Amino acid sequence: MTDACCRPIAFLLTGGQVADCTAADGLLDRLLAAEILHGDKGYDSDAVRRKIESKGVAPNIPPKINRRWKNCFSPWPYRHRNAIERMFGRLKDFRRIATRYDRLEA
Repeated sequence: MTDACCRPIAFLLTGGQVADCTAADGLLDRLLAAEILHGDKGYDSDAVRRKIESKGVAPNIPPKINRRWKNCFSPWPYRHRNAIERMFGRLKDFRRIATRYDRLEA
């Protein structure tokens, strides 16, 4: 999770087989004050949307293809979602993080 200036707020290391929407619960507990939260299609679940809205934040997540009821989504503010990609790009400038020599998360 990042802020609008591409600074990391929270990380959660999971296995490759863990779905994004299950890992979102732990990250959303650390959510700071915000107006809109952008997320990709992996976070499109009713539980994640309810948790975001319970914190007083508007979720802007594109709906999955298989959804019957499409939630409200605006592509205009969604273009700022690339902040997370830019944050990962900055972190990969550090060799230890980019190559991940450590086997454990600690």
